[in-house]
Amino acid sequence: MTTQIIIILSAFIAGYIALKLKFPPLVGFLLTGFLLHYFGVNDTEHIRSLADLGVTLLLFTIGLKLDIKMLIGKHIWLSSLIHNLISSLYFVAALWCLQWMGLSILQDLGWPQLFLIAFALSFSSTVFAIKTLQEKGVMNAVYGSLAIGVLVMQDIFAVVFMTISSGKVPEVWALLLFGLPLLRPLFFKLLDTVEHGEMLVLFGVFMALVVGAGLFSMVGLKADLGALIMGVLLSSHKKASELSKALFNIKELLLVCFFLDIGLTASVTLNSLLFAIALVILLPIKGWLYFRVFDRFNFRVRTSVFGSLMLMNYSEFGLIVGGLAYKMGWLPGEMLVSIAIAVSLSFLISAPINNKSNEVYLGLSQFKTEKSRFNIMDKMIELGQAKVIVIGMGRIGSGVYDEMQRQFGDVILGIEVNEHTVERQRVEGRNVIQGDAVDSDFWMRLKNINDIELIFFAMPHHHANELGAEQLNKIKYKGKTTAIVEFNDQIQPLKQLGVNAVFNVYREAGKGFAQHAIEEFQPQKLISNKPFKKVTITM
Repeated sequence: MTTQIIIILSAFIAGYIALKLKFPPLVGFLLTGFLLHYFGVNDTEHIRSLADLGVTLLLFTIGLKLDIKMLIGKHIWLSSLIHNLISSLYFVAALWCLQWMGLSILQDLGWPQLFLIAFALSFSSTVFAIKTLQEKGVMNAVYGSLAIGVLVMQDIFAVVFMTISSGKVPEVWALLLFGLPLLRPLFFKLLDTVEHGEMLVLFGVFMALVVGAGLFSMVGLKADLGALIMGVLLSSHKKASELSKALFNIKELLLVCFFLDIGLTASVTLNSLLFAIALVILLPIKGWLYFRVFDRFNFRVRTSVFGSLMLMNYSEFGLIVGGLAYKMGWLPGEMLVSIAIAVSLSFLISAPINNKSNEVYLGLSQFKTEKSRFNIMDKMIELGQAKVIVIGMGRIGSGVYDEMQRQFGDVILGIEVNEHTVERQRVEGRNVIQGDAVDSDFWMRLKNINDIELIFFAMPHHHANELGAEQLNKIKYKGKTTAIVEFNDQIQPLKQLGVNAVFNVYREAGKGFAQHAIEEFQPQKLISNKPFKKVTITM
């Protein structure tokens, strides 16, 4: 028990320090593992088991977010494939040069092993990208969707590799798994009836670990592949997003064990550290390759730059692939440590760069001109005859839209980044277009923006609303703006950015609730003005 307490305490302290330094906490977890191993704390079977569960849940939640229609787009699957191939060849060539230069950690490795390492290095971090996009509130921005699409394809590549490399021959019963889609109506019915509490979480764990991973493992297939496929089967359900959010904290906690496990596996040596530094030096070319591929698919310069910076790192899936190769005896433990250090260092570099991604874009845009035609994901946005814009068409934005339309007629335009939300809003009769309000190019592409008299920022993430307000300042917008917040300490920063009116959604909801009750029940007829009689209770 003492060992577990030391590990948990150390992980919390290191993760907290990393968080306050604006780095992903997983950097702290990796470094904690290395330090604990150095001081003689050994890996435990409990941590390793929890780490495996974390990876399985990660794949299940990726499956829940998988949009098959998006992945079949050539700009997603083909760009992922091209980059993985070119990036793998680049790393093979670089590793061979380092081997030729006499780097000792590579001296005993043959071509198959060099290709395996290069394949692991070609991946980018899903965890880092999702965390960064969520913190910025731009998960559904064009470059965010592009990055996530590429990462999902890479995750599929990794799972296929892990399944093949496991060396297991599937049982004949594995053919029955093709019948799983026939059970989807049953799965949907169960998901409908578990409601929203702890049973929803338990349902997700059951589907991921038992139905998905368990069944696939029983018939000789990779358990993680089963979790991914089970997530895909549930991804079209209306509660898929809610289920993913319900599992988020459990998955994140278990992934802490995964990163600790990597650090606790082997000791850091001078050779592994030098090789990790060499890998970090090779990283900018990987980012440049992403940019070139995205540019070839006619994405805007900003989208290509932001997407490339988001993906300019090494991946936890590279660690998973490397860990499997280590367990199979294909790579030495020292190599796994090097990859783990390189992943940590890549996050240390990538985090501050992504915080300054707009400055990087503005610098690079001076040397790269836009193309005459753009990818369908990056198309121009027309405002029509709108006088009022509502940005963020979730529940709050939809309510704002309906009330403004009721009072002022058809001069309201909704703007939403999520394609499915746009389609749903149009079916419900609202005038909504797709656009990314935190994208500076979005505002620059709008025609006659100063004809708009009022803009509502109703996006669910405070940071996204701040970024939108900043973009309006840059284009010198002259109309009125208003925004929502969840906490009172978020009001002043928005007002400093020039937002004219800021509303706390919870306070306003309370006022609205009371007003609705007054209108409905006329409580002045029900509640007397007489003072309440004091009630005493005797025992």
